[in-house]
Amino acid sequence: MEYMSTRGNYKQVNSAEAISLGMVPEGGLFVPAEIPKLNLEEITVRKNESYQKLAAWIFKKYLTDFSEDEIESAVKAAYNDQSFPEAEKTPLVKLDQNTYILELWHGPTAAFKDMALQILPHLLAESAKKLQIGNEIVILVATSGDTGKAALEGFKDVEGVKIIVFYPEAGVSRVQEDQMKTTGGKNTEVVSLKGNFDDCQNAVKEIFADKELKQRLQENNYQFSSANSINWGRLLPQIVYYFKAYLKLLQDKEIEAGEKINFTVPTGNFGNILAGYYAYRMGLPVNKFICASNDNKVLTDFLETGIYDINRDFKKTISPSMDILISSNLERFLFEMNGHDSGKINEWYQKLQTNKKFKIDGQTFTKIREMFSGKFSSEDEARKAIKKTYQNYNYLIDPHTAVGVDSLFKYRSESGDESKAVVDSTANPYKFSRAVLESLKDKEIKKDEYRIIEELEEMTAAKIHRGLAGLENMESKHQESCGQDGVKEKLEELLNL
Repeated sequence: MEYMSTRGNYKQVNSAEAISLGMVPEGGLFVPAEIPKLNLEEITVRKNESYQKLAAWIFKKYLTDFSEDEIESAVKAAYNDQSFPEAEKTPLVKLDQNTYILELWHGPTAAFKDMALQILPHLLAESAKKLQIGNEIVILVATSGDTGKAALEGFKDVEGVKIIVFYPEAGVSRVQEDQMKTTGGKNTEVVSLKGNFDDCQNAVKEIFADKELKQRLQENNYQFSSANSINWGRLLPQIVYYFKAYLKLLQDKEIEAGEKINFTVPTGNFGNILAGYYAYRMGLPVNKFICASNDNKVLTDFLETGIYDINRDFKKTISPSMDILISSNLERFLFEMNGHDSGKINEWYQKLQTNKKFKIDGQTFTKIREMFSGKFSSEDEARKAIKKTYQNYNYLIDPHTAVGVDSLFKYRSESGDESKAVVDSTANPYKFSRAVLESLKDKEIKKDEYRIIEELEEMTAAKIHRGLAGLENMESKHQESCGQDGVKEKLEELLNL
């Protein structure tokens, strides 16, 4: 298995090199040159397998330069009972006859990012060993909230690695910020940036493309990699839980073998839903993907018009992990959908840079519309979905999952498609306790966020996630900050360049 650049500007590489580089040095993202194909029997025969066995099986299809022992060792280290104490690593909860919630937040930081970021450090360390990389690897992360803590938790105290996380100063919840700032580890740095997530992400991308800085890093025995979903090693592990969800429905006799189902995915950066698309391309029986957005509905508009336009106001919402206008993984998706035409990708992304928008060709757009539907939820609609889900099903959801639930019911109402559907639940409700409690009580609550957590527990009896328990009293270990134009200088300072 080899990996190619979406922009046709780099040689094909093996998985170890794709993972260690993070993104294509000249710009662009690595994608598999060929997607492994599975028949239905190969998939369904695994319906009783553990998450770990399923993960190892899928990884072996893509990491062909890794030995079986190396893959199984990484899987065992990542998905152990300490990091994921539930017997089912990704429990599936039935809401009604056709609707299921896939809980992806049972890892150490209460967010779905743990599913990938608990194993990425092991894949990266093994990749560095294979490539005989002697430099210390510097992991740069831009986060809209959850990726930061999940990456810090995964990489802290990993030998030969330093991790630096940038997050928007006023763009994350207090719990998210506290989770990041209280992280220990001798190799971790956390920096707040005066701007939004797109500012963080753009700054990190510019640093990756800065050849002069890369040269100075090399001279100081450093090299960059990424833990964002631009790194194939971050996207690959997310494919697994789509197979697991389908097989669990099969195991529970909720569906027949080969029956097509729908997936609804709340997404901002398009990585989570793209992983589902790769699962479909491998052979998973999927009828439709519903891409669920919040008020920053750039993806909804794109899926309806074929025009990707970021000329719009950026809105801060109660689902901050989706407050994104530039969806990095859309580039991979378009490359897959246009038949690996890197010329078109270069043309479109040049237009995005100069005009802040581009329009795809009709053939690609038609192909996308066959499999994808874009829906969005206003903040008010997301709040109503939180309350309605609790009232109707006695089940608590966070604001991101609420966007997914609301979008699914909109899709059903408009399309008449009542296929069984799985909604990705991307965060534990206690991570966004203020929005959840205010939604349940239909009023603004002025209390401190930790008092809100206490009230929410008292009101619902829902268990507080272990990753949030006691967080209020933990010592803050990181106080760094910078402006939008000061990211490079801050990096140089932290690395003593």
